[in-house]
Amino acid sequence: MLNEVFKKQFGNGIVEPISYRAPARINIIGEHVDYLGGIVLPAAINFEIIATLRANDKSSFRLYSKEYSSFWESDEITKSDKSPWANYIMGVVDQLEARGFHVPGFDMAIGGNIPQGSGLSSSAALEVVVGYALNDLFSFGLSKKDIALIGQAAENEFVGTRCGIMDQFIIAHGKKDHCISLNTETLEFSYHKFDMKDYEFSLIQSNVKHSLNDSAYNTRRSECESALSKIQKFRKEKNLSPISHLYQLDWNIDVAMFELTDEESKRVAHVLSEKERTERTIKGLESGNFQDVGSALTECHWSLSQDFEVSCKETDFLVNSILDSGSLGARMIGGGFGGCVLVLDKKGAMKEKAREVRDAYYKKFQLEPDFYLFEIADGVGKL
Repeated sequence: MLNEVFKKQFGNGIVEPISYRAPARINIIGEHVDYLGGIVLPAAINFEIIATLRANDKSSFRLYSKEYSSFWESDEITKSDKSPWANYIMGVVDQLEARGFHVPGFDMAIGGNIPQGSGLSSSAALEVVVGYALNDLFSFGLSKKDIALIGQAAENEFVGTRCGIMDQFIIAHGKKDHCISLNTETLEFSYHKFDMKDYEFSLIQSNVKHSLNDSAYNTRRSECESALSKIQKFRKEKNLSPISHLYQLDWNIDVAMFELTDEESKRVAHVLSEKERTERTIKGLESGNFQDVGSALTECHWSLSQDFEVSCKETDFLVNSILDSGSLGARMIGGGFGGCVLVLDKKGAMKEKAREVRDAYYKKFQLEPDFYLFEIADGVGKL
């Protein structure tokens, strides 16, 4: 139990520590559009990060990561090169202070079971659980929406990854057995409960590790912003994703008119076509048309691979392998360059196919993939 780890690091104390949890997330579809005003379809899942903490009388921040067996302490809000996991926590503290909330000294231990580098948003889960816990412990009176925005700002401004709002938002607002359709331009959202009937989603972890901060994630965002600035010379648009009607026109003419580079054109092609796939997926899940959902997932993957260029040979191989075995659909999820593949198939099918996929993957890359089933879970809360 994390409570015991906490007491081993920080002692018993007069006041008992309090524990909070935040889930991982999947995004069924709507990838790389959450920082461009697009519609996304995420859900919280039953992997989680736990934070156990209490106020201290030392006016210092004392942090311990069970996963890394790492202790970090500072009397001020500062970054750590040796313990980068602490930056996600201190980034939240920094954002709270910037909003006028004084954060007293505290002791915190963190642990959990979200696979690192999997594309399941362990960093966002950490930011949200820290924001939620500090808000509760020190009675700041923040809403879940506030906590999500603080988490996003911490990652953008303190950690340095220019992520969108989706991950933090679904981790804060998740609801068991539901996904949400989130308009990332307006932050309007609605819950969708759907019956999977004889089908299920599962995950294949490629075990190719990635760090969004070190990858081309920020470059992709810059390319999209550059494309939008060129389009705005001809059309008054706030964000890139909502102008999907352009994709219905003669795209070659549009590209020439906007003077987009080849890279910008490909990035925009993915963003604008993703809206149609997301709409198809929502309708398919609600109506039980899982063949259409599977097709949309697969189309999304190859758009991410070929147009947005955020896949890699390992995840492409896994998608091809699972599709060759008869699965309805599959795609990489998360920032890209590794991580997990989301699979839609009949219930129980993954167990039958896992060995064949594992053997082929190991033969090709000398890597062992992991296979996960999961349940849709509630968002952040107190244990």
